[in-house]
Amino acid sequence: MAKTLVIVESPAKAKTIEKFLGKSHYTVKASVGHIRDLPKSKLGVDIENNFEPQYINIRGKGDVIKELKKEAKKSKQVYLATDPDREGEAISWHLAHILDLDETQECRIEFNEITKDAIKKAIKNPRNIDLSLVDAQQARRVLDRLLGYQISPILWQKVRKGLSAGRVQSVTTKLICDREKEIKAFIPKEYWTIDVDAKTESNEYISLKFYGKENEKLEIENEEAVNEILKAIEGNNLDVVSIESKSRRKTAPKPFTTSMLQQEAAHKLSFTTKKTMSIAQELYEGIDIEKETVGLISYIRTDSKRISEEAKEKGKEYILEELGENYYKNIAEKKDKKEGKKVQDAHEAIRPTYVDKTPDSIKSHLTKDQFKLYNLIWRRFVASQMEDSVFDILNVECKMGEYIFKATGSKMKFDGYTKIYNFTDREDRILPIINEGDILKLEKIIPLQHFTQPPARFTEASLVKTLEELGIGRPSTYAPTIATILNREYVEKQGTSLCPTELGIIVTEILENNFQKFIDADFTAQMEQRLDEIEEGNTEWKKVVSDAYEPLKEAIEVAMESIEKINMDEETDEICENCGDNMVIKYGRFGKFMACKQYPECKTTKPLVNKVGVKCPKCKEGDIILRKSKRGKAFYGCSNYPECDFVAWNKPTGDFCDKCGSYMIEKVTKGDTNIICSDKDCHKQHGKDTGKDSDEEIMKENSEN
Repeated sequence: MAKTLVIVESPAKAKTIEKFLGKSHYTVKASVGHIRDLPKSKLGVDIENNFEPQYINIRGKGDVIKELKKEAKKSKQVYLATDPDREGEAISWHLAHILDLDETQECRIEFNEITKDAIKKAIKNPRNIDLSLVDAQQARRVLDRLLGYQISPILWQKVRKGLSAGRVQSVTTKLICDREKEIKAFIPKEYWTIDVDAKTESNEYISLKFYGKENEKLEIENEEAVNEILKAIEGNNLDVVSIESKSRRKTAPKPFTTSMLQQEAAHKLSFTTKKTMSIAQELYEGIDIEKETVGLISYIRTDSKRISEEAKEKGKEYILEELGENYYKNIAEKKDKKEGKKVQDAHEAIRPTYVDKTPDSIKSHLTKDQFKLYNLIWRRFVASQMEDSVFDILNVECKMGEYIFKATGSKMKFDGYTKIYNFTDREDRILPIINEGDILKLEKIIPLQHFTQPPARFTEASLVKTLEELGIGRPSTYAPTIATILNREYVEKQGTSLCPTELGIIVTEILENNFQKFIDADFTAQMEQRLDEIEEGNTEWKKVVSDAYEPLKEAIEVAMESIEKINMDEETDEICENCGDNMVIKYGRFGKFMACKQYPECKTTKPLVNKVGVKCPKCKEGDIILRKSKRGKAFYGCSNYPECDFVAWNKPTGDFCDKCGSYMIEKVTKGDTNIICSDKDCHKQHGKDTGKDSDEEIMKENSEN
């Protein structure tokens, strides 16, 4: 008996879905992503023929296509079950073309989660391929190809081979370069604060902060202004003139969109965007739990915050049964005021598919990182259906002469959603009992000088937030874009910060000077809006491409003539061992390397060793060099390896601890760099914990495949 063929994108998903549908009536196969695309060897867009794409079967997909054709031929029905977004719709359209399926037939099925009920419901409700959605993807693909394949060769000629430009990646790199310019141009501004410690009439301490004068907040700009205030309050006590008690509510966060998941995973789990999406994909496609494969979360590429009524009901049941009625909040569906742009994914937010599968109940079936991410997603969803947390706030206002000082206390009255979604330790700030008219005895005045800080460099999380706010890219593009600019070496990581490299700055300057419009954030955001219009069926996709291409064509012609060739070689003081001339740092296909300045007459080359200017603290002879583990994480080792096996995650300073003799290291945190002892036990005696470098941990990471 002929079966029904269901085609999905990934083999893992195929395996899960076939178990749900049963092998007796269904065959589930995977396309393994796209099967047709524009050719890599040429532009692949017929500009003269109204930008007609010249699609070809992707090299290496021959066996997959052959198998899909074979299965389709003997099947009574073919359902295309690719992802529920533009890319997924386009893959289905290409599959329909290759398998000679009738586009007007209802051959497309979609689901937002990989559960038995969702799959069976999708099978019962097939639809036509959405050609407007396909056209939006085609427009995006052709635009990206025209920009990338026509601007990138200019960079190859004028800078070096292997560089690339792109509609989203170039704008993203420019954001990071612009931030670096802001930081370098920043001029710190001096300001002061004044804190006071006082005693109540019952001898309890209270700390207050300078506010200003009555109904007027004052900024203290210099020491002269500080001294004027100190002189005015000298010898005075504090009169309690106002005590205000009120409640403050903190609303539960909404369930995750893709960008918010990436941001929260970065903040709370220290995950990169790439790692977050990789683990989320595993949770979505299915995890083996007690001899059953279960898709644990809904579709992961979405900018919707909507939750289905069925999911809401499951969330409600859990909260009422496990936490109590006072923790449940009946939330009416409201449109987010911040969602100015159209939400591409009309499905749902990212949520657990089974609320009763609590993180702890399935922990033994998950890897450490899978558990961390599932725990975050599960808690966020449940919290989104819960009551606000409530705090009692006490504001105290005191007068000292003509100046006002204030103190604020807070105490949690009801934990609400934080009972489930609480990843930080919060402490109540309890003020002593005081009344209006009391006099507080001044004990200590603490004037402190400060300087304003430059804007912070982007982290992956803050960059994703900015891209979303500016309307650049889509949920599916954030992680790949960041990965691309890191791989191209336009940007590098320093700790968690993203910093432009010299190469990134040069390429961005070339693009700014010659293709200003195309790397402008507004242009890229407007293009996303045009793609939305295509998806809605309101605009013809080839017109959008044509409108964008005309100014690009002119800019390319001018740039080819006006851009001068840039020499990226960096001369060093290292001498060539063969001819005696200086060595230079060159850029090659696999990154930087050292070569003789006299090339091609002298062909001496050697790997680039990144010395940090410190001798090895273990063997005392080798130089400490910055290296990369197989996972791309920076660490420090000895140049005499393997004779000397010194390794450390943190940079040695060249000094030694005067307490225990261990080497000192630079410990970089989000806001500061501290010089501390590498010995964890020694440093604990000083009251802090360094988290000492584990040599075994580094060795293990480098030995893994």
